[in-house]
Amino acid sequence: MTIPAQFDAKTIENKWYDYWMKNNYFHSEPDHRTPYTIVIPPPNVTGVLHMGHMLNNTIQDVLIRRARLKGFNACWVPGTDHASIATEAKVVAKLKAEGINKNDLTREEFLAHAWEWTDKYGGVILDQLKKLGASCDWERTKFTMDPDMSASVIKSFVDLYNKGLIYRGYRMVNWDPEAKTTLSDEEVIYEEQQGKLYFLKYKIEGSEDFLTIATTRPETIFGDTAICINPNDERFAHLKGKNAIVPICGRIIPIIEDDYVDIEFGTGCLKVTPAHDMNDKTLGEKHNLEIIDIFNEDATLNSFGLHYQGKDRFVVREEIAKELETIGALAKTEIHLNKVGTSERTKAVIEPRLSDQWFLKMEDLVKPAIKSVLVDGEIKLHPKRFDNTYAHWLNNIRDWNISRQLWWGQQIPAYFYGDGKEDFVVASTIEEALVLAKAKTNNLQLTTSDLTQDVDALDTWFSSWLWPMSVFGGIMDPESEDFKYYYPTNDLVTGPDILFFWVARMIIAGYEYTGKKPFTNVYLTGLVRDKQRRKMSKSLGNSPEPLELIEKFGADGVRVGLLLSASAGNDIMFDEELCNQGKAFTNKIWNAFKLIKGWEVSDTIPQPESSKVAIEWYEAKLQQTLLEIEDNFEKYRISDALMGIYKLVWDDFCSWFLEMIKPAYQKPIDSLTLAKAIEMLENNLKLLHPFMPFLTEEIWQLLAERTPEEALIVSTWPEIKSFDAGLISDFENTIEVISGIRTIRKDKNIPFKDTIELKAVNNDKVSTYFDSVVTKLGNITSLEYVSDKVEGALSFRVKSNEYFIPITGNINVEEEIAKLTTELVYTQGFLKSVQNKLANEKFVAGAPEKVLANEKQKEADALAKIETIEHSLAGLK
Repeated sequence: MTIPAQFDAKTIENKWYDYWMKNNYFHSEPDHRTPYTIVIPPPNVTGVLHMGHMLNNTIQDVLIRRARLKGFNACWVPGTDHASIATEAKVVAKLKAEGINKNDLTREEFLAHAWEWTDKYGGVILDQLKKLGASCDWERTKFTMDPDMSASVIKSFVDLYNKGLIYRGYRMVNWDPEAKTTLSDEEVIYEEQQGKLYFLKYKIEGSEDFLTIATTRPETIFGDTAICINPNDERFAHLKGKNAIVPICGRIIPIIEDDYVDIEFGTGCLKVTPAHDMNDKTLGEKHNLEIIDIFNEDATLNSFGLHYQGKDRFVVREEIAKELETIGALAKTEIHLNKVGTSERTKAVIEPRLSDQWFLKMEDLVKPAIKSVLVDGEIKLHPKRFDNTYAHWLNNIRDWNISRQLWWGQQIPAYFYGDGKEDFVVASTIEEALVLAKAKTNNLQLTTSDLTQDVDALDTWFSSWLWPMSVFGGIMDPESEDFKYYYPTNDLVTGPDILFFWVARMIIAGYEYTGKKPFTNVYLTGLVRDKQRRKMSKSLGNSPEPLELIEKFGADGVRVGLLLSASAGNDIMFDEELCNQGKAFTNKIWNAFKLIKGWEVSDTIPQPESSKVAIEWYEAKLQQTLLEIEDNFEKYRISDALMGIYKLVWDDFCSWFLEMIKPAYQKPIDSLTLAKAIEMLENNLKLLHPFMPFLTEEIWQLLAERTPEEALIVSTWPEIKSFDAGLISDFENTIEVISGIRTIRKDKNIPFKDTIELKAVNNDKVSTYFDSVVTKLGNITSLEYVSDKVEGALSFRVKSNEYFIPITGNINVEEEIAKLTTELVYTQGFLKSVQNKLANEKFVAGAPEKVLANEKQKEADALAKIETIEHSLAGLK
């Protein structure tokens, strides 16, 4: 068998992914085994792979592949989310580019375009995940707009409505003028922005007096329906019961009194615009004020804006300020910092707007979700610090606005049979709605043509909060075999940015519909940032293309690079060098495999003592690492688990174990040692497989002829066994001894091919178990333990033990004495300068503690070095 000199990632990745797919290793069906289930956080259907996806899905794949190796029935359900706002915006933009206005289309015509877009781009991100090595059960792929998934959403809405938890209300909502839809409170991001504070002068009717009112939004004066003063404010007592005149539009509005107004804040009075501010709406209801909505749905001004009609709100803000100044109604402006609500999806500035919307009552629904995480610990967040964030959100929860003014999504199953706001019924189908409408109206003549379905769609999150249940058919058929077997799921891997949007809501839905948690552990990844800590974005040009990284470094290299720096909940400072490190690790393992396979084997030669000892040590080291890995996985320290395996393979296996068992040049290795070396390599491959699936499967299959049932992906995780920890600690001492020998060889230019003698004073009574290894790796002819120092020898120390290498003809004693004397004089001079500094009282009194400690360490190091040099000189004279 010819083993390629280089690991060809691209060819091997395609080969093994096809092999895994052909043999259906990723697919799961209920059976006698314990299930291990993960549902993917469904990416946007029209999205493409970015670095966050890479990290998130690599972690999920690590967990699922490890579970598969540990004998669980592993099921990872993939899928995509219809992403109503984002997808509809893309379809509208596409149509606009083609000269088509959405408003000129019927709903059915628009949805045909949306489905065409989805069919064209919907599978891109899932295909890209395959390049990463994601071992999803592709036969179970779900889309939130699949017929059965949509049916689940509709059934959920009807159920919650019938329970009295969903209601229709005329409320102040968050309006996204770009997407032209409402948003829930959680979809609004508040950003601090620098703007202006405008001081406007309102004339008092029938006088030359005026009131000055400060506002950040002068364009909203067209919606003013009152001015409010505090009844206890003596400054404005003379204005009680009077009216004011709104600048420009000339509307007469009452001056009302309410202690809501803070006497100390601003000018002490405020303008009331009930249609465009939540607090103003409350005041308006209390004082029966008129409500004037001045905006169109795209935040341009309507006819109430007079000559500004049709202009954008921000354009009007600039223009109206100039007009107010011209007519003497603008007293002054000041620079002002305030928090502005923006749309999480479109980044547009949110406009408060009164609207009829559908809401879900959250007060009681949220209680089991609070209890399960914060009281019982039935669901655990990793890292735990996110419990505080979770608690804050859920303890301050408000009713959820679940309707959206969109067509792409599940259409709200409410059917209107009259013109009144309450003239509707809620049902899964129009036929069921007709039965309800006839009963409600006592009008048996009604037909389906008399019913009109609500045009709005449901919030995307109202679909995806059912995800762990609906992907297994649990909403439509709670008794289905799949649902009863796979639910609750085990682990959820996602970002903390959707801890409330999605995670908390899935928990709420899980308890509401099943009385059970939807998952046990939530692993919250950090954001992927660049090495300057900037969030990755295409606009900054700091976000690498994931597929290009895979092309350059191989999927295994990229996976390792990402995970080495990905501790739970902490942001990842991504640097391509990490992927290069991952690629180097790939090459290291490949070269180790080639080395082993390149050895000639003999059945007749005995096993050397050094190889026997090496095998016993490595088996113990592997077991120690296995325990550490298990502990790290249990604590969801995936990065630490990988680092443990990385060190085991790079340092212990490649740098030490293989060196210890390597046969002499052009000599064969004994068959017993080779068999053990391959067994150890196979165990390493099992530990590495979840992280580096392609490389490990390739080497596994090259090590021996394997049937599909013997593939690495479905093999067995190494078994935990008892081990001798003393072997590991003893070998740490052995490493220091070998390093000491190698240092002397290097410093004294003694070639490794030249044998040397080693004598030791074993003051620490260190185990001699590894002496055969010291002898081999030091190329030592004899290792002798003595009671006294050896004269005429080079020496080094390991703890209290002293080691001596007698001088041979390879060393020029005179030159060595001269070299050591020069080094001694230099070190003594360095020590004197440090001690002078430490003797300086002014320096000691003024130096920071860290600097002082550093100087003391220099002194200690110099003293130790002088002692070693003096020992060596004494041995040479």
